[in-house]
Amino acid sequence: MNRPISVLITVLLLSLGLVASAQERTREAANKAAARHPLPLSEVVLYSSGVGYFQRDGSIDGRGEVELRFKVDNINDLLKSMVIQDFDGGQVGTVTYDSRDPITKTLKSFAVDLTAHPGLGQLLEQIRGERVEVATPNPVAGVVVGVEKKREKVSDKEVGEVEYLNLLTADGLRSIPLSQVQRIQITNEQLNAELRQALEVLASSHDLQKKSVRLEFDGKGRRRVRVGYIVETPVWKTSYRLALSETKPSYLQGWAIVENTTDEDWDGIKLSLVSGRPISFRMDLYEPLYVKRPVVVSELYESLRPQVHEQAVAEPRAMARRQEERAKAAPPMKAFGAMMPSPAPPISEVASDLELQEGVSSAALAMEAGELFRYSIDTPISLTRQKSAMLPIVTQEVQGAKLSVYNERVHAKHPLNGFRLKNSTGLHLMQGPITVFDGGTYAGDARIGDLQPGHERIISYALDLKTEVVPQGLPEKEEVVAAALRKGTLLVTRKSVEERTYQVTNRDQQAKVVLVEHPLRADWRLIEPGEAPERTRDVYRFNVPVDAGSGARLHVREEKQLQQTVRLIDSGPETIGFYVQAKQVSPKVKDALQKVIAFRNRVDQTAAQRGRLEQRIKEITQEQGRIRENMARLAPNSELYNRYVSKLDQQESEIDRLRKEIETLKVTEDKQKQELNDYLLALDID
Repeated sequence: MNRPISVLITVLLLSLGLVASAQERTREAANKAAARHPLPLSEVVLYSSGVGYFQRDGSIDGRGEVELRFKVDNINDLLKSMVIQDFDGGQVGTVTYDSRDPITKTLKSFAVDLTAHPGLGQLLEQIRGERVEVATPNPVAGVVVGVEKKREKVSDKEVGEVEYLNLLTADGLRSIPLSQVQRIQITNEQLNAELRQALEVLASSHDLQKKSVRLEFDGKGRRRVRVGYIVETPVWKTSYRLALSETKPSYLQGWAIVENTTDEDWDGIKLSLVSGRPISFRMDLYEPLYVKRPVVVSELYESLRPQVHEQAVAEPRAMARRQEERAKAAPPMKAFGAMMPSPAPPISEVASDLELQEGVSSAALAMEAGELFRYSIDTPISLTRQKSAMLPIVTQEVQGAKLSVYNERVHAKHPLNGFRLKNSTGLHLMQGPITVFDGGTYAGDARIGDLQPGHERIISYALDLKTEVVPQGLPEKEEVVAAALRKGTLLVTRKSVEERTYQVTNRDQQAKVVLVEHPLRADWRLIEPGEAPERTRDVYRFNVPVDAGSGARLHVREEKQLQQTVRLIDSGPETIGFYVQAKQVSPKVKDALQKVIAFRNRVDQTAAQRGRLEQRIKEITQEQGRIRENMARLAPNSELYNRYVSKLDQQESEIDRLRKEIETLKVTEDKQKQELNDYLLALDID
C-alpha cells in the first residue's frame, strides 16, 4: 500500500476513534447529569384509599443510571409497586437502594472509620503503614508509623499533650508536630476513595428521612424510559354546592381538594382522581428478614432413609388441560393507561337562583376504570410542594325534590329540611359535605355518602321549624295466638303488639311531604301500613303529605311472635289453667289440658294424703320423746310410769299402721304419676 495513503487512513481511524470516544464521554456526562437530575414527574393519580400513583417519564442515551430519593416511610410501598420501563429496545438493569442498616454500621464497613468523630491524629492512626505526602510547609514523603503524644510546655504556666506524626522517610524516621502540618495527601488511591465514599455516606445521612434508589438502564441510542410507583398520599376529598330554586332546576357544583405533600413541585403534570375502595396495605419489604434454619447433626453411618411420597392431587395432563380451559375462558386484561376517557355529559345552561355555573366549568373528564371511577383533569396541573388546590369536577343540573325528614332520635319535635337528590349527572359522586343554597341564600350544610349514577340519596341541611310532629306510643300488648301439645310439652305462640302514632302539623303556607322515619327491627313485622314505600337498614320511611296550615296522621302497627315451651309435668294447675282459659287455644288442646289437670289433681291429692300421714308420724315421734324424758324421772312401779308404757305401746301400733298406709299411698302415687306421664307422652294435638 502507498505509504501516504496508509498514513492518511491511520489518521482518519484515529480521528474517528477520538470522535467516538468524545461522543461516548458526552453521553456518559449526559447520563450522569440525568442521574443527578431525576426523571421529571409527568403524571399523578390520587386514590380515595390513601395512596397515589406517580409516573416519571424521560429519555436516556445508551447506558445510564437514574437516581431518585424517597422518604424512608415510602420505601416499602416503592418496593411493592414500582414498575420500570425502557422503551425502544432498551433493557432495565438492577435497582439498588440504600441499606436500612444504621449509619454507624455502614461507616464501620469502610477502611477508615468515621463513626467516633476522629481527629487528625486518630485518622492517621487508622492508616498506619500507608504512604503519605506531608506539607510542613516543606514537603515530606514517607510511611505513617504512628501518632505519638508528648507532654510539653505549651505556655509559661501550662504543660499539655502535643501530637507528633512519626514517619519513615528515605532519610530515616522523622517526628513532625501535627500543629505544623498544613496538608496531608494519601498516595493510596483506593484508600483515598474509601475515605471520600465514607464522607459521602456521612453527608447523605444528614437527611435521615430520605434514601436513594438507583435505576440502571442499558441500550443503544436515545430511548424513552418510564418509572411508576405507588406511595402513601393524603386522601383526595370532595365538597359540593347545591343550589335549590322553586322556579329553576337544581344545580350541583363539585370540587376536588388535592394536596401536594411531596417534596417536589408538580409542574404541568397530568392529574387524575380515582374514587373507590381498592385494597391497599403496607408490608415491610425494606427490613432484612432472616429465616431460622434447622441444625442438622452428621450421621455416623450414611444411609438411605425410607421415603414417604404424597399422593398427587390431580394427574399432570388433567391439571394442564384445566389450566388451558381457564385461560381460554378468562376475559382479556385491559391496560391501565389504554382507556380512552369518554366526554363529560353536556352542561345545561339552566341554573338556579344562585348562578353556580357562571365562570366555572368542570375541569375533569369522567370515565369508568375497571371497578373504580376516574376523573381525569383535562389541563396540566402545577402545584407547589406542600400546597393544596381545589379543582372543579362536577357542574351540572340534578334531579330531586324538597321534603321534610322526621326522625324521633334526631329531634323529637321538628323534622329537618331535606332534599331527595337523584344522581342524574352520570358521574360517580364521592362522599363529602354539601353546602345548600335555597333561593339564592345559604340554607345549611349536609353530608352525602358515595352515590352511584342513577341512584338517589336523601340529604338534610336545616331544622324545619314550621312543621311539628308529636309521636305517641301505646303500651305493648301481648296475647296467646295458638297452642299445641307435643309429648308432654305445651308449645305456645304469643304475639306482642306495638302501636305508634305520628301527628304531623304543617304551619307553613305551602303544602309539603314529611318523610317519617320509623325504627326497623328485624324481629318485628309491619302490619299497618301494609308496606313501607321505602326502607333502609335501620328505618322504614313513610311519606305523609300535609296541606298548608293543616295536619295529618300516621299510624304504625307492628307485631312480633314469640315461641314459648311449657313442660306440663313440672307445671302447676294455675299455669295450665291459664291456657285453658285462653280464647285462642283450640278446644282439643283445652280438653287435653283439663285431663292433665285431672291427672295432676289425683297425684296431688294422693301426695297430700301421704304428707298428712307422714306429719302424724312426726308428731307421734315428738310426743314419744317427751314421754320418755318423763319416765326417766319416775319410779318403774308407779302408776304414771305404767300409764306411759301403755301409751307408748299404743303409739307404736299406730306408727306401724301409718307406715303401711304411707307405703300403699306411695305405690298409688307412683302409679298415678306413670299414668300422667304416659298420657302426656301420647299427646300430639294442634
